[in-house]
Amino acid sequence: MEHRSLNTALMWFRRDLRATDNAALHHALRSARQVWCVFVFDTDILAPLPRRDRRVEFILRSLHDLDAQLAALGLEHGRPGVHLIVRHGRAVDEITKLAGQLGVQAVLANHDDEPDALARDAAVRAALADQGMALHTHKDHVVFERSEVLTLAGKPYTVFTPYKNAWLKKLDAFYLKQYPTARHADALGAVPAALATPLPTLAALGFEPSNLAELPITPGSAGAQALLQDFLQRIDDYGATRDFPAVKGPSYLSVHLRFGTVSIRELAARARERVAPGTEAVRSGAMVWLSELIWRDFYHQILHHHPHVVAQSFRPEYERIEWEVGPGADALFAAWCEGRTGYPLVDAAMAQINQTGYMHNRLRMVVASFLTKDLGIDWRWGERYFAQALNDFDLAANNGGWQWAASTGCDAQPYFRIFNPVSQSEKFDSEGKFIRRYLPQLAALPDKAIHAPWLARPMERLAAGVELGRDYPQPVVMHDEARARTLQRFSVVKGGGPSS
Repeated sequence: MEHRSLNTALMWFRRDLRATDNAALHHALRSARQVWCVFVFDTDILAPLPRRDRRVEFILRSLHDLDAQLAALGLEHGRPGVHLIVRHGRAVDEITKLAGQLGVQAVLANHDDEPDALARDAAVRAALADQGMALHTHKDHVVFERSEVLTLAGKPYTVFTPYKNAWLKKLDAFYLKQYPTARHADALGAVPAALATPLPTLAALGFEPSNLAELPITPGSAGAQALLQDFLQRIDDYGATRDFPAVKGPSYLSVHLRFGTVSIRELAARARERVAPGTEAVRSGAMVWLSELIWRDFYHQILHHHPHVVAQSFRPEYERIEWEVGPGADALFAAWCEGRTGYPLVDAAMAQINQTGYMHNRLRMVVASFLTKDLGIDWRWGERYFAQALNDFDLAANNGGWQWAASTGCDAQPYFRIFNPVSQSEKFDSEGKFIRRYLPQLAALPDKAIHAPWLARPMERLAAGVELGRDYPQPVVMHDEARARTLQRFSVVKGGGPSS
């Protein structure tokens, strides 16, 4: 048996709900003779959530999968009775209490660089220290974190392309190597009878079933692996298909990345395998997808180095923008949230997120641009709505994406680049397939008319059974007028902009 410096340790799962290729679990198993595993349903996080929350249900079902993985690892090493301990309460209380009950010397977990998580971990570290125990955390949810990729001057990057180039230059097999947890799983300990309890029900956590079971989402590592294998059959076409919401182009792995039911190292390694050999066509799809994974790392290091982005624009001068406020803005925001803007692609996208908790990436850009630059509403309103609605909500990526669309962030699109929701619709959903899926009341309109029903000929609308104001709303704003107002609104930052 290898030398293990600790007698006992507790592995604390958070956003890393898998037993394979898990950094903290690997380090716990290698460093301690006996390891127990815990997940805490943190009431500080759960309290503000709606009672029907797909994410809580996804986590709970993924914990059943994780519990089975741990039990199987234990049995493989002749260790029956290995299970995941699940607690419900404030993390600082539950972790400290459990660590004391088990008499462990250390608690191990993976990094979480969100400000609230850092504050939680600081509180846990202090409480454990009072009991003579340590908290050790490790990098796991990104390939490169914090200050691992810096400019030659030793500064964090704020522009994506040079960051990506430096990221790719630094990448080698070492950083993508998997953590072999199974090899060391003989350290897994059976849960003491006094602490053994079944996993909680949704009701016990204070939640009600969502529609997750009706959606094509399979929680847990098994669900992630099934999606990955499916995507690897399509990855070469990713660059050509990813912008079309009616096409099966994306990997759909974002919710699994968010909760760590799949390893980022495995995904980056699979992409890199496709990039290195093969034809230019093969390289392009995998490279575009790898770039998306790099964007994710980029936004996480932005959050680490510039935590002010949580509440403020990355670029302070954009705090001078006067967004729309008052009853009119409230009404426009409600129309956006509920998919009643009169712009079919925007409304179909909002129906998608409201019904499924997912939104296609191209549409995230379209609806964010529409909210900030057509309706003139503060990006923070939209960011908060996404934070509540998205299954894959991740603070760093959500904040980065919204600030990119609103032109307030690092390496954002220029403020005068304002998506035209009609031309975006014509370009990326030309046959209206996506619109018809989520707005069936418009299904009988001809393809050319479905992108802007108010411009359709009256006879076309009549034949399709579409009466504006009854079956589908009139546009809440006219894009050209809204565009002019946006250029004026942003002039406080740039002193005016292009006229077209």
